[in-house]
Order: sequence, then structure tokens, then C-alpha cells
Amino acid sequence: MHLPRVAQKLRDQIHHFSEIFSPRFSQPQLKFIEQMLFGVAASQACKVSQISHALGEDILLKKMEERLSHHLAAPGLGQRVQEQVVADAARRIHPDTLLIVDPTDLRKPYAQHMPLLARVRDGSTGELVNGYWCGVALACEPRSRRVLPLLQRLWSAEAPDFVSENAQLLAMVNTIATATHGRGIFVMDRGGDRSRLYLPLLNQGLRFIIRLVGNRHLMVRGRCRSGRDLARGVTMRFAETVVREQAGAERKVHLEYGFRPVHLPGRADRPLWLVVVKGFGAEPMLLLTNVPVRATRHSLWQIVSGYLTRWLVEETLRFIKQSYRLEDLRVLTYERLRNLAALMMASAYFTAAWLGESLKLAVLASHVCKLAKRFFWRAGLPLRRAGRWHPGVARATGPLGRVPSASRLPTRPPPTLAVQLLLKKPGKAQMHLAA
Repeated sequence: MHLPRVAQKLRDQIHHFSEIFSPRFSQPQLKFIEQMLFGVAASQACKVSQISHALGEDILLKKMEERLSHHLAAPGLGQRVQEQVVADAARRIHPDTLLIVDPTDLRKPYAQHMPLLARVRDGSTGELVNGYWCGVALACEPRSRRVLPLLQRLWSAEAPDFVSENAQLLAMVNTIATATHGRGIFVMDRGGDRSRLYLPLLNQGLRFIIRLVGNRHLMVRGRCRSGRDLARGVTMRFAETVVREQAGAERKVHLEYGFRPVHLPGRADRPLWLVVVKGFGAEPMLLLTNVPVRATRHSLWQIVSGYLTRWLVEETLRFIKQSYRLEDLRVLTYERLRNLAALMMASAYFTAAWLGESLKLAVLASHVCKLAKRFFWRAGLPLRRAGRWHPGVARATGPLGRVPSASRLPTRPPPTLAVQLLLKKPGKAQMHLAA
């Protein structure tokens, strides 16, 4: 398949994908969204100037930038885009799908005039620098290791409408839960060990797996004790061996795990289970869940492997930030920042989910993979398919340099024959973990 034909087919699919936004946007806004999705994919960047250049329309580049910037300023545009993306993704989310919600940071250490800059903690170095906070939500099937980007919310602690980080994370959870009607299991790291998150999750009947810091007090037989103290009395009933990838090398880790029923103080009506995992360090890993746990290997390993999958998804977060150069956002209003972050995640969703949804698209995806020139990759890592396609999308779309207008694009209905490309599945007692 020749490069121009691949590029044209990719543009056709972006056009079909943008139709999911038609119920909530006007025709000019739909054209803008379609151009932004193509521009982000073609330029592999979030800078409006680079996106405008990738579109290559027959107008002055300055005028193109002004038009995109004008639409980017629309209040609430990013929120509506995210809601439509999650609504489209909801049909792929099943009762046991893992929904990973993770707060991260966007560093802007050298920015001086960007709006509402706040102090954030760099996750890599631990330093306090200028930047923004960002919440990312991803869906992952535990058996296939297929990762699906859902939504991305950018916020600043200096914004007038900012309430708290808890409110931002709960807004993301509510957006997903509304679209999926409560399906899925929310998975969070130690940053989710907060009473103001537990109580809304329990009240809404949403299932979760959250790693404890260790000092949270839980009730057992009428006594209140810290999770760390309770872990010492848990019998390690089962054992597994997993393979953890660290610094390019594989290391076998022997795990022992057990559980005991608990509940939060004052919430005896909501049974919880404390799952204890030993083997990753000197201190045991503590997981709190409301997913019913039975004294069987399969039931307990579902909880342990569910959280370990969250570690695998960290590579996806790195891919999103690096491949799209998310930390290179450069717009001068807060609303544009939030809308641009949302559109970037919509582009990532298209790459990971929509492209390759049918047999024809699967064939197209194989050509895109060849364009990306990436043939060798480790098994067991989450977003390898989207990670391999994304450079291919840029190579395929970039040379043509312009997007046909919506009126000139073909209007054939999107294909419906679904296929799924699976990564190499780990063995029963082994799992590859990304460091």
C-alpha cells in the first residue's frame, strides 16, 4: 500500500471517528475537532503552530493559528469532548475491566507568562516546580493487557474554580461511572488512599482496588487498628512467581499473599477486604477493596493482578506525555490549556481504539506499523499497539500535508466488524511488570 493511500485512509477514519461528537457540537466545531485530531496525530505535538503547519491549508499560517485558537477558547469544549469519548468507550468496558485513575504532573519549569501556573511536585525528581496537575484515566482488560485511553483532565490549584484534587478525581470517576453505568473496577495508587474518595465510591456502589499508605485505621471485630498492624496477623495462604522488568533486565519475584475482612470506622454496612502482598520490598503491599474476596487462589489473585496491572499502565502514561510532547503545551489562556489536553487524549483514544476496529482497519494498521519501523518489542507491556502506531500515523499523514474539508470527505458508514489484536499473554503464574 502506497504512503498517500495510507494517509488518505487514515484521514477517512479520523473523519468517521469525529462523527461521534456530532450530537453535541455545531458543524464548525466538528470541523475544528476533526482538524485538531488530525493535526495532533500528524505533528505528534500539542503546539498550535505545529498543528496548523501539519494541516497545510491554503491560507496564511497566522490565520490558521488564529482560527484554531479561537475555537480552543470555547468554554467547556474539552469536557464535552471527553464525555463523548468515554460514551463511545463504554461499550468496550465490561464488569471486570480495570479503570485506572492516576494524578500526574505537567512540568513547566521555564514558563513565566502561562496562565495560573502553580507549584507541582515532579514525579521523577521530587522537586517542586511550576506546572499544572493532570488526571489521566485508562481502561485495561486484565487478560488481554489492552489499554484504552479514556480521558485527561488538566487543572491548576490557582484557578478560581479549583476546589480540591479530590473533587477533580471524583469528577473523572463520575464521568466514567455515568457512561458505563457502574461497570468496571477503579484502581488507584497510594494517592487514592483518602476518606473523601472512599466514601463517595462506597455510596455510589462502585468497585475499587486502592493501595494503602499503611497508617489508615480499619475495623476488625470491633477494634480499630492500622492497616500495617493488621497485615502482621494475615496468613499468607498462596504464593506466585512473577517476572518484573527493571532497567532492561528481568527479575523473578516470589510473592506471598493473603487477606482478611475489614471495614472502615463507622461503615460496618460496607464490607471491605484487606489484601496483603509480600515480596516487593521490606514492607508488605496493602490493598483495600470492596470486590468480594473468597479463600481461593483465583479470587485473591484477581485483586493482586488487578493492582499490578496498574504498574504496567505507567508505561502508557509515559507514552502519552512523551509521544505527544504534552509538557510542551503553549497557549495563553487556562480554558485553551484544558481543551487542548482533552483533544490530545481524544487523539490517543482514536489511535488505540478506533484505528483497527474492523478487519479493513486491522490491515491498514499493519501498514502503519511498518511505516513506524518498529518490529521488535517486549511482550506483556500495555500500549505497545498504540505506541507502535502513533509514529506510523505521523509518517503516513505528514507527507500529504493537508486535510480535506468535511464536505469533500467520503461519507460511507464506519465498519462494524470488530477484531482485537492481543499482545503475548503471560503464563498463569507469571506476569511481566514494567519498572
